[in-house]
Amino acid sequence: MTTETTVRTPLIVKDLKVYYHTRRGPVKAVDGVSFELNRGERLGLVGESGSGKSTIALALMMAHKEPARIEGGSIILNGSNLLDDNDEQVRLRRLSEIAMVPQGALNSLNPVMRIRDQVIDGLKDHNVSMSVGEFNGRVAELLTSVGLHPDVASRFPHELSGGMKQRVSIAIAISMNPSVIVADEPTSALDVVVQKQVVQTLRDVQERIGAAAIMIGHDMGLMAQFASRIGIMYGGKIIEIGPVANIFQNPRHPYTRLLISSLPDTRSKRRLQGIPGLPPSLLRPPPGCVFHTRCPDAMDICTQDIPITRELDPNRFAACHLYGDQDGKEVVL
Repeated sequence: MTTETTVRTPLIVKDLKVYYHTRRGPVKAVDGVSFELNRGERLGLVGESGSGKSTIALALMMAHKEPARIEGGSIILNGSNLLDDNDEQVRLRRLSEIAMVPQGALNSLNPVMRIRDQVIDGLKDHNVSMSVGEFNGRVAELLTSVGLHPDVASRFPHELSGGMKQRVSIAIAISMNPSVIVADEPTSALDVVVQKQVVQTLRDVQERIGAAAIMIGHDMGLMAQFASRIGIMYGGKIIEIGPVANIFQNPRHPYTRLLISSLPDTRSKRRLQGIPGLPPSLLRPPPGCVFHTRCPDAMDICTQDIPITRELDPNRFAACHLYGDQDGKEVVL
């Protein structure tokens, strides 16, 4: 891979498969997911619980634990495959090249360490050498960049509000200017006002350091504010992906349409529509299209053949039998 490609496309995920091995067989939590993330781009991954979003986040960080195993595919980070690295190489690439903003800051921060020490600990663990004064200055700079007063450095996590703890997590994530930031439902434990503030903070720092970012979540409204591109996940697969405005204005996959129609609309009064049925079992997924058991547009072919992914418009992809050869070209995402 050329240096130019590495700079422009810091993350390339190709045919990623992550299975949870149980006594009853493998649960295919992520089953052939592919996408690319360009420098400075913000990708949102949306879908129901159990669709595989958080499993992707853990796999990107190489933080998955047994019984989860990466069964296939590749994760190309800045030109080299994470799956080829040993444990020490992966440890050093975390935070310096790819960093995570976790779902629960309270659970990720050490309750008996002051914020300053936790930020510095990550830097020292990556062989950053500074004087005490320089370390303190770097901590103050990071806290200020996420909208916190430098005095927060001397506090313990339990002395901070939920929003402040999440901002500290963002500060730690950007402490080494990584190429990719992975935010796994970073606002799920916050009230709606603080959610918007934290998402804006994440966007501001991501733009400031020029990183690519992936945000995982359920809230389509927050995704619309943050992401430049959205991927819709269902049954361990990305079934539609494209620019955020196009996804909202003209959803092409039936699941995407139903997902958007279930959102409240403040501009007009209409009956909310839920999605009928239940998500598929990833232990025994249905044959053919994984969504066919709930799809209002299902055809006979949907029960038999897995749909291929087609490019329907520029940078707009969907995997659905509604779109044949005449409606787009086959691609391998």
